[in-house]
Amino acid sequence: MMNRQRKQYRIGHVAKELNVKRFVIRFWEREFGLSCSRSIGGQRCYEQYEIERFKRIKELLYSQGFTIAGAKKLLDEQEPLTNITASAKTSFVIHQEPTTIMPESIAQQIVILQKKLIKLRELL
Repeated sequence: MMNRQRKQYRIGHVAKELNVKRFVIRFWEREFGLSCSRSIGGQRCYEQYEIERFKRIKELLYSQGFTIAGAKKLLDEQEPLTNITASAKTSFVIHQEPTTIMPESIAQQIVILQKKLIKLRELL
């Protein structure tokens, strides 16, 4: 059986591709609750879908003039489970009901739970 490894990029490559500084990538990672894998040496490693997510964030902030809060809200509404499904170790299908407007406290709790789930999966 062939070992399939996904192409991963370091933060310098991502920053250069997006034409931003490395600290901006790290800031977006924190602000948008994104999680990346790390190399054995502890360096951040990003896959193509993560780079695409950063491109979308840059577009919203720089081109469309969104605030951080506005961009977060829009991304959560459009792609609420992207981080979890993309980083999952096993394949599964998530049935997603049509998006409805939720009170802020519930939405915040969901984001917190998603982050915890990502951290748990990283431990596996």
